Amino acid sequence: MGQPHYIREWRKYRGLTQEKLADRIGLSQGNLSRIEKGARKYDQAFLETAARELRCDPADLLVRNPLDPESIWSLWDRVPVPQRDQARRVLAQFAPDRTGTDD
Repeated sequence: MGQPHYIREWRKYRGLTQEKLADRIGLSQGNLSRIEKGARKYDQAFLETAARELRCDPADLLVRNPLDPESIWSLWDRVPVPQRDQARRVLAQFAPDRTGTDD
């Protein structure tokens, strides 16, 4: 029914129970549980409110699993800020050229 998401993972990552997060975003625990299970749809307002309470971007709730230590985002979060420019340059070496040619 619902779109795939990582709401449960973000909640657990932030150390919140369903009851605590539901209270913070103004939902019942049951409704939050149904959203996490994909049995109830959510809207943009929910994503924005949940993201604010989970200290992430709304898009993170849809595409980023914070509990996966090997995901590119988890690795990125561990790169010290002063070294991120260097990390970007290294990653750019692995990215294909976007000119549309298949050289």
